[in-house]
Amino acid sequence: MRLKNKNILVTAAAQGIGKATALAFAREGANVIATDINSEKLLDLEKENNKIRVQTLDSTNKNQVEEFSKTIDKIDVLFHAVGFVHHGTILDCTSEEFYNSMNVNVYSAYLMSATLLPKMISNKKGNIIIISSAASNVKGAPNRFIYGTTKAALNGFVKAIAVDYVKEGIRCNAILPGTVQTPSWEDRVSMAKDPEQAKKDFIARQAMGRLGQPEEIASLAVYLASDESEFVTGVLYLIDGGWTL
Repeated sequence: MRLKNKNILVTAAAQGIGKATALAFAREGANVIATDINSEKLLDLEKENNKIRVQTLDSTNKNQVEEFSKTIDKIDVLFHAVGFVHHGTILDCTSEEFYNSMNVNVYSAYLMSATLLPKMISNKKGNIIIISSAASNVKGAPNRFIYGTTKAALNGFVKAIAVDYVKEGIRCNAILPGTVQTPSWEDRVSMAKDPEQAKKDFIARQAMGRLGQPEEIASLAVYLASDESEFVTGVLYLIDGGWTL
């Protein structure tokens, strides 16, 4: 097993990429703590694999995160997948929406990493994996103004942690998916004026002619969480089916 006895925390684990990754980590022998704000869906995850410890957690709430961290003695890997996709241009984005996206997408990553990093440093080894996006400073995507801005910020975030703590035994990398068929993606498509056409349009933009699957992202996450990638840090891993070619 590639992750045997590793203590791994997965955020946004109730569905989509987070859920697929939590399950993949557990199959590879990791001790997984899965968090999310959706308690009901976390219970569904627990039913799928009762070895996964689930905990309701708002990753943007400082008090909650700090109290939760006190229950963790040793952490090997933080896999942070919290995110929100705002639809629109800069002129469609209100100040409140801008702040909300920054809070959910960027501040949550800061809060989780800053809270758990000291535990990793004391162990002289640690690993942070952030879910970013190809829609960032890598590629401009239509109607993804604030989303792309937050993901570009996360790419810089990853690079900064990697260079600042490499001598402390800390690795930090990002996974940059393209369009992945997740429940949140399906929700966004369902809100379109013509959902079927919206789905066809999404697929038509994919170089491989299909959407990515959460399990494909999870496979990359397993590699980055494992000792196989011990010489890898500060890398932005595109996994987008050729979207950015």
